[in-house]
Amino acid sequence: MRSKSFVLLSVTRHPSLVTSCRGAITGLALCATFAGDLAAAEFVFAAFGDTPYSRDDEARFPDLIAEMNREPLAFVVHVGDFKAPDTRCDDALFLQRREWFEYSRHPFVFVPGDNEWTDCRRFSAGRYDPLERLRKLRELFHSGEESLGQLRIRLARQSAGYPEHARWRHGAAQFVTLNVPGGANNARHMPEEFRDRNAAAILWLEQAFRLARGDGSSAVVVLMQANPWASPTGHYFGYRELLSALARETRAFRGEVLLVHGDTHRHRVDRPLRDPADDAPLANFTRVEVFGYPTMNWVRIRVGDEGGRVRFEVTPGS
Repeated sequence: MRSKSFVLLSVTRHPSLVTSCRGAITGLALCATFAGDLAAAEFVFAAFGDTPYSRDDEARFPDLIAEMNREPLAFVVHVGDFKAPDTRCDDALFLQRREWFEYSRHPFVFVPGDNEWTDCRRFSAGRYDPLERLRKLRELFHSGEESLGQLRIRLARQSAGYPEHARWRHGAAQFVTLNVPGGANNARHMPEEFRDRNAAAILWLEQAFRLARGDGSSAVVVLMQANPWASPTGHYFGYRELLSALARETRAFRGEVLLVHGDTHRHRVDRPLRDPADDAPLANFTRVEVFGYPTMNWVRIRVGDEGGRVRFEVTPGS
């Protein structure tokens, strides 16, 4: 039996907007479940990433989706790396992954990882142009104003240039996705691309916090691929500016901040973000890293209200 990771975050309760969605009759019934005062209603979302990598993973992946389909989830987020770094980055594989993601009966959001675009320059991955592969990902996974999945939610996207930067609200929480891949955020290989995308990501992050303060959201949940603390202490090459912005916004936010990422394949729940003023851990920040290859599992994040306090409970999916 796997041990359970648990964290309790306390925030002020606020009224919420209803998430828009559409679907078949069963989907409409699910929408009704979340209507009304969503800040008071408990909901659960799933996060996973860094899978499938191997042939064995691919054989088991539909069963993983089926397992999540049996859960009463608000939505599912894959935080990137849907293939091994040396697997060819061809269109057929991308289309297969999209087909599998569409098996989800829940709204499904995908965040790009380095394995499916920045690492595609590798000989073993087909020597693709990373920017061309990113354009293909945007076409297949980030076009339009809705999520993937059989039941869909409406997403706000940053722009035509960075549609993978998405945002939505559920309950008292503002959710925001960022294209921040592992491998130093592509800063070493393509510094100009990194500079422009990183600036766009930081702007999108800042706007999400500003919106959360303006609409009374009690929490901000950030979803991206990279583990920004994977570099040697004090360096964090490719992630310094982003971490600085995240610390600044978290410090100024009265609610809770949750970062969900993958990249280093070690499930954990901790508080690594430091206050720039005194280098102490920011008490209203929590990091969740999902499982990754060779472990195929998902993370269940339960959001509830207890006496006017929002609670996040983080446990392995199975």
